[in-house]
Amino acid sequence: MTDHKADFEINRKAWNTRTKLHLASTFYDVEGFVAGRGSLTDLELELLGPISGKEVLHLQCHFGQDTLSMARYGARVTGLDISDTAIEEARKLTERCGLKADWHCGNVLDRVERFESSFDVVFTSYGTIGWLPELRSWAANIANYLRPGGLFVFVEFHPVVWMFDNAFTRVAYSYFNRERIVEDEQGSYADREAPDRIASVSWNHDLAEVLSSLMEAGLVIERFEELDGSPHACFANSEKGPDGLYRINGMEGRIPMVYGLVARKPG
Repeated sequence: MTDHKADFEINRKAWNTRTKLHLASTFYDVEGFVAGRGSLTDLELELLGPISGKEVLHLQCHFGQDTLSMARYGARVTGLDISDTAIEEARKLTERCGLKADWHCGNVLDRVERFESSFDVVFTSYGTIGWLPELRSWAANIANYLRPGGLFVFVEFHPVVWMFDNAFTRVAYSYFNRERIVEDEQGSYADREAPDRIASVSWNHDLAEVLSSLMEAGLVIERFEELDGSPHACFANSEKGPDGLYRINGMEGRIPMVYGLVARKPG
């Protein structure tokens, strides 16, 4: 099996840099969040359902806005992220919001023993699995962290989106997980004008790989949704529609942009 330690270190540094940019961005609107603005979209809220009183683990939580949004709905939350800067800032944000949360810095592919069978819900969303070279370890950890009967709730950008170059002018990458994608970009989706250069390594994951990994881990897929738009304005050459979703100009209604699923651990 390929050793990806160097890749993970590149991505840890990338997300440390992105965190600093994102804290100051209008995209994340930290002050508005502290004042009470929620960060979860309608799709996530619908798939999550009532979470008050539930133990929720948020994988690849960034600096914690979605995690703390779930805390505001009454969940007892834990966030995990590879970026030490993001986890440090999540702790600060928790204090500013007057909420409670546990935070853990680590790679989602590494097993965390104290998480075993501890959660009613495992949640992750938007731009997460692309930083992982394989999904079997990811899915196995999710299954192990869930209590019997627990739910995995997942919302992600559709793999068709990741086939295109950043300007959405051509198909640049395989739909399938067949290549290690190395990029060196200026700025971030939340601040495209930032002068920072950010190197990263990513991988595409087709839907069959996602669903198969979860089923092989023993989870039962109960719901699957696909949307032709994104609730977040994080792609170039996109425009907001009357339904609040952003679509790529010239591709409106032609490509899937987001998918969501709910899987249950039997028991």
